[in-house]
Amino acid sequence: NTLTVGYLRGRSLNNTDHNSAPNPRGPIVVAVDFSTDSRAALNWACEVADWMQSSVLVLHVVHDSSVAPDYYKFDDKDWLAPLEEAAESRMQKFVEEMQKTGSGFKSLESLETRLVVGRPVPNILEVAEEVDARLIVMGSQGLTGLAHLLIGSKAEQVVRMAEIPVTIVKGPRK
Repeated sequence: NTLTVGYLRGRSLNNTDHNSAPNPRGPIVVAVDFSTDSRAALNWACEVADWMQSSVLVLHVVHDSSVAPDYYKFDDKDWLAPLEEAAESRMQKFVEEMQKTGSGFKSLESLETRLVVGRPVPNILEVAEEVDARLIVMGSQGLTGLAHLLIGSKAEQVVRMAEIPVTIVKGPRK
């Protein structure tokens, strides 16, 4: 289940156009929060990256622990680790688990990862611009109903503010 949204604004997703040499644009940026939807987003992005002969940058924005105190906790030793170290450990485990799934995507085996600290939406957009990303991919997670309309999800904010295409991917539902 995917939804691609965004304005191309004169840019093409493809690596090449019919009359010129390959476009040296940057990677597909996949913003992850380690959820089921993030796993689906990374798999989808790797499939597209292989088709486009592109690389994949997996991005996680380390958020304030007061919002979700045990978000980065794997085991008791993580309680004592600085937030960035715990997030790095979680990112490493996430990527290793994804690579073990054996999806067969070449780009999944050569992922670049990056952690940044701060607010998710502006950091996702800044990193995408910095690396000249051709596409942003995110999992779909958010509230439903009226609160969702009033507050808006991070994915929706990225869709509204990004100057490149954004694809929102839903993971399997039970």
